[in-house]
Amino acid sequence: MIERVPYSAIVDRPPLRWPGGARVALWVVPNIEHYEYLPDPGQVRNAWPRSPHPDVLGYGSRDYGNRVGVWRLFDLLDRHGLRGTTSCNLAAFEHYPNILEACLARRWDFMCHGIYNTRYHFGMAEEVERAEIQGCVRTFRQLTGRNLAGWLSPALSNTLNTPDLLAEAGIKYYCDWLHDEQPVAMNVRSGRLITIPYSIDLNDAPVQLQGHEADEFERMIRDAFDVLYEEGAASGRVMCIAVHPYISGQPHWIRHLDRALRYVCSHDGVWKTTGEEIADCWLAQATGGADAR
Repeated sequence: MIERVPYSAIVDRPPLRWPGGARVALWVVPNIEHYEYLPDPGQVRNAWPRSPHPDVLGYGSRDYGNRVGVWRLFDLLDRHGLRGTTSCNLAAFEHYPNILEACLARRWDFMCHGIYNTRYHFGMAEEVERAEIQGCVRTFRQLTGRNLAGWLSPALSNTLNTPDLLAEAGIKYYCDWLHDEQPVAMNVRSGRLITIPYSIDLNDAPVQLQGHEADEFERMIRDAFDVLYEEGAASGRVMCIAVHPYISGQPHWIRHLDRALRYVCSHDGVWKTTGEEIADCWLAQATGGADAR
């Protein structure tokens, strides 16, 4: 089996430089998702543990994010001069084309989060997963006219073949691996794939599930930034803040996220960026300035 990512201590690497001498590459990832009302019950994991289906409570909370919460997040990121990199279930854009239009109008970046967030890749045969990934690439191109650059598996579900199939499909960066604070090259059968730091810790969904409130999420973001900013003086760091419209778009969460972003963005040396821009900047340094793809 391929050793996907050989060990590399961050302190032993050549210094990573961000544009303008920035210390921290900040990317904010709104997860724009669609959960099926009646998902396939034959999967490895039950998409709605509240049985029997349908789980109206679970479905309705996610639906709130696309009806209400995402529009608050659009306004918030606009105020801070941030272009989001949306982790998108592509079906969400087919169900809610006005959300896609709003993302495109803001020049947001996109990484695919599968078709639905209730369809997992666990246990998929290679040919089935290949068809799923390549289908996402085609759908994204049909919706946007763009090539799909990034991938975050639905519910971070994956197989041993996922990295190889992403590289084969021409995807540039991958975010399931939560293993670093800088981009890292991943070994694949053919082509090229890098990982970019995504976050489960600075992520409102697991934070909420662990019983933490919005003010604690704000404190976590500020504390994490302070450390990354200090260390980024020697070698650039990536800071990912992952949010979900059905959580951070709630009235009692949005102001805390606003304060956290205001604090981070008040510092010099913060590169407000996107997933693909991070990937291209790192690849240009790793390849001596050669084209990233």
